[in-house]
This record gives sequence, C-alpha cells and structure tokens, in this order.
Amino acid sequence: MAIDLKGFNPLQAIKGAGQGLTQPSVAKGPVAGGKDFLALVKDAAQEAIQTGQKAEAMSVAGVAGKADLMDVVRAVGNAEVTLQTVVAVRDKMVNAYQELLRMPI
Repeated sequence: MAIDLKGFNPLQAIKGAGQGLTQPSVAKGPVAGGKDFLALVKDAAQEAIQTGQKAEAMSVAGVAGKADLMDVVRAVGNAEVTLQTVVAVRDKMVNAYQELLRMPI
C-alpha cells in the first residue's frame, strides 16, 4: 500500500481552513511553552511528512536490496502510525469546528 504525499501541503490546508476568521485577542503571542498553536501544528505536520519520506526512502532501499527487512518494516510501521495520528487529529479538528458552527450567537 503506497501513499503518495507529494504535493500535499498540510500547512496550506490548515492556513486555508482559517481564512476569513478573526483571531480573538487572547490567542495572540506564544503560550506558556514558548510556541503558539500554529507553530506547534506546523512542526507536527513537518515531522509527519518527514516520517513518510523516510519510510518511502527505506522502502526503495529495501526493494533495491540495500536495507534490512526489519528496518523497512519498522519505518513503514512508524509512517502508518503517524498517518493514523494525523487523520485522528484532523477528524477532531473538523468536529471541533463543526461544534463551533452549531453554537448560537
């Protein structure tokens, strides 16, 4: 099962989802941990993409006979778990957005 992530830009998707919305005044600036939410999401998305790219590279190396089978299986497993996590977070974000839309003004 091959997943092609080329051309997919989760940061662009996240930025596009928030267009037309105004930020509340309490959301400005970094949080106590030193990062704002967008930076946190950006870093997580970049790590997810890197995990997928590493798995793809390891798979290609495995097919060429240059990588150990266990390393290939481990890399693909990590990519699968990462993709499942990204999908779960996306679903939660969509559900939260839909709940906000249902709130009376």
